[in-house]
Amino acid sequence: MTMKRLFVSAACASLVSCGGGSEHQAKPSAPPQAHTAEASPQSDANTVRIEEGMLRDLRITVAQVEARPGGERITLLGELAVDERAYAEVGVPVQARVTRLHVNAGERVRRSQILAEVTSRELGQARAEYLSAEARVKLADAALERKRALAAEKIAPLREVQEAESQAAEARAALRAARATIGAFGLEPPSSDTPDATSSTFVLRSPAAGSVMERDAAVGQMLDPSTPAFRIADLSTLWLTVHAFERDAVRIQSAVAARLVFPALPGQDFPGTVTMVGRQVDPDSRTIPVRIDVKNTSGLLRPGMSATALLPVGEAGGRVLTVPVAAVQRVRNEWCVFLPKDDRTFEIRRIGRGRDLGGEVEVLSGLGAGDTVVVDGAFLLKAQAERGDAGHHGD
Repeated sequence: MTMKRLFVSAACASLVSCGGGSEHQAKPSAPPQAHTAEASPQSDANTVRIEEGMLRDLRITVAQVEARPGGERITLLGELAVDERAYAEVGVPVQARVTRLHVNAGERVRRSQILAEVTSRELGQARAEYLSAEARVKLADAALERKRALAAEKIAPLREVQEAESQAAEARAALRAARATIGAFGLEPPSSDTPDATSSTFVLRSPAAGSVMERDAAVGQMLDPSTPAFRIADLSTLWLTVHAFERDAVRIQSAVAARLVFPALPGQDFPGTVTMVGRQVDPDSRTIPVRIDVKNTSGLLRPGMSATALLPVGEAGGRVLTVPVAAVQRVRNEWCVFLPKDDRTFEIRRIGRGRDLGGEVEVLSGLGAGDTVVVDGAFLLKAQAERGDAGHHGD
């Protein structure tokens, strides 16, 4: 089969080069040069045909021409961060030693889920002081009741009743202070009838649902109150902070839609919404921060990722046609795109190129909404077209 296909192709090529054909036999006076020019119509110069083996190596992808809202747009750079409304740092109120860990970095946690168990000498002392203060309150209240009974029978003077009331008030104040100390550990006051009433062990719990972004704790490690042991964040919504020059920032409106592209995720764009335009100009960069909320429904986005945001400014205009920037190539000193005609043939279409729109290019002419263009592989098609041009010039 292969030899037969090669033979037929060679025969056809021989006929074309010799001008063989019924129409051309009727005009024997036409010179061979004139006939060769007719056999290469203008449409052939605007197509590229790829061999089947080469087509597999090209790994071609396509995209449709999109119609987007017009108006002036600006491109801003920024970096993703956690939504501070759903972010928490968990640490210890006093120095404590880790005795057991329940979660690792990257794991999802529920609200109030136990993160770690720690032990602290200060907690044991605080519990003991609370129990002592509780006992003193009971004793002071009993003494006050006795003094009041004696005073009612004219046995004890009023001064002793007043002293007993003062002692009872002091005891209750000490109890409240001891309860507050226990509360600083995130714990309830102990009960005197439980065996662990003076235990020095307590647990760290997550204050919110989310993911463990960082865990700076290990079993046996002494934790310090100034350093958080866990950082918890809900990553379903992230903040992208970009910085706009003041001349652009004053024209950015809150709640407008933004389109975001990430170098780490080529070929994908994400929607966002402007939620805050800063009120102060940075004196060094002369820029104003702009915050964009991004829904992370796919879970692909990570805090710290760099991004490019395309934002409309000023009044909205009409609609513009756009294609991915990789689809536009320079062929024969003109901006062109490649449109697939069949599995192996691609049309070279000249276009009018407009503005760069952050990963996309505005198309002024030559295409319509819904047209299909080659994206990945367009550069190699350009090289193939130029190779074909070089072959024609050599002939």
